[in-house]
Amino acid sequence: MSTSSYDAIIIGAGHNGLVTAAYLARAGYKVLVLERRELVGGCCVTEELWPGFKVSTAAYVNSLLRPEIIRDLELKKYGFEMLPRSPSSFTPFPDGRYLMMGPDKEMTHKEIAKFSTKDAEAYPKYEDMLTRVADFLEPMLTQTPPDPFGGLGSLWKLGKLGLGFRGLGRTTATEAVEILTGAARPILDRWFEAEQLKATIATDAVIGAYAPPSHPGTAYVLFHHVMGECNGVRGVWGYVRGGMGTVSNSIAAAAKSKGAEIRTNADVGQILVADGRVAGVALKDGTEFRAPRVASCADANVTFLKLMEAKDLPPDFVAQVKKIDYSSATVKINVALDRPPNWKALPSDGKIGPQHHGTMHICPDQDYIERAFDDAKYGRWARDPMLECTMATALDDTLAPPGKHILSMFVQYAPYHLKGTTWDAEKDKFADRCFDIMEEYAPGFKASVLHRLVIPPPDMERLWGITGGNIMQGSMSLSSMFSFRPVAGYANYRTPVTGLYLCGAAAHPGGGVMGACGLNAAREMLRDG
Repeated sequence: MSTSSYDAIIIGAGHNGLVTAAYLARAGYKVLVLERRELVGGCCVTEELWPGFKVSTAAYVNSLLRPEIIRDLELKKYGFEMLPRSPSSFTPFPDGRYLMMGPDKEMTHKEIAKFSTKDAEAYPKYEDMLTRVADFLEPMLTQTPPDPFGGLGSLWKLGKLGLGFRGLGRTTATEAVEILTGAARPILDRWFEAEQLKATIATDAVIGAYAPPSHPGTAYVLFHHVMGECNGVRGVWGYVRGGMGTVSNSIAAAAKSKGAEIRTNADVGQILVADGRVAGVALKDGTEFRAPRVASCADANVTFLKLMEAKDLPPDFVAQVKKIDYSSATVKINVALDRPPNWKALPSDGKIGPQHHGTMHICPDQDYIERAFDDAKYGRWARDPMLECTMATALDDTLAPPGKHILSMFVQYAPYHLKGTTWDAEKDKFADRCFDIMEEYAPGFKASVLHRLVIPPPDMERLWGITGGNIMQGSMSLSSMFSFRPVAGYANYRTPVTGLYLCGAAAHPGGGVMGACGLNAAREMLRDG
């Protein structure tokens, strides 16, 4: 058994863990990052699944990565480049019509007007409402949440938040509360009349969530998708040239340029604790690394219940961690194609068109989503699942051989636990059903498939170490956010063990490729010295 010493050790080379490592290394710390897999990135990776096809296996689009991280770490110097999507979405409907939306406001107005002139006039006002709320909420992403039950410092922070909230005025404050706590569907029903528009927007309210748009909490998930920016333009999502792994690789390169050491194929088996302080970590092969500071990019279940001994944690803390909801109902299907989908609603005859640039939705109305959730609620995969498809090769020719394409399918709903069967027995049947639906909207799709990889929730857990296959490292409901993430009393990235921190999506502000969790954790670690 060998031992080496560092100033800080990061468990997991997910993008958040890499951000923490990079900022600590910039401050002069001797940093070690330990990653279980053979590559860095966690759920933000690019992998050559089939010869010549470079696939963003998990995360697939970007907008939320914090601009200060891109600036501070000089990520563009290390290969980070965004490719903005315009149009941003395309939704074909069974009656042969379609809705295209994007940053081009005139185009979006005309498209919505095909279904409702009233909605076309209301949509800019809806976006303005979200922007007003974002102006209040977005700065909180990079703030350490105060403890409502803490000392004077926390009370001062809460007071400042209260004054900021009061400054919104009654109307905007009411809208902010509804966005934070409410369901997406009532909001959309109040703003719009065309089901085609409401269904298209509603897809953003449920991606990664074990809930339909009628459930409280989905409005915040919806809001999550209108924050962020692409090349300085707010609310625009894009692809990352070279796939999502470029995000992680550029952060890793920045960290290494400042002296951080990154080891892959290094599976941590235990967090070492002595006299209430963290002492380092031990790999499963017995190798030990010592450090007075350890930050875990893993979720709370893995960090506290798998990598630690119960005797090192307060029983009430462990009880809170065991209550965290990791329900998941999302399946990722990565597909290699020999031609782009030829949508009946807007044929392209094998060529790339604007309909392929953004997210392609199969979701005719909100009831369709509700029925899909009903299946999952009773332990079945949805017979008519909601499909969210993206084809980064429409804008990035580095990902596939000439003329070939990669389609990313993010599918709702399919629960972790299936009633009376297993995912090993069902995942190909589920994928076949998804492909049958695609065939209805884009004839010839099934014949265009060269390869596919189906990743249901249990496989997400196995591949990426995320409990329950939950891509957010835990529920994003109000009771699990801000001052209550991961649990009440420990939202400041610290844990009951001195020197042990959380730096991944288990901490505020939660899931999404934004890097804020890692940035905030690094700031608190540096503050502690």
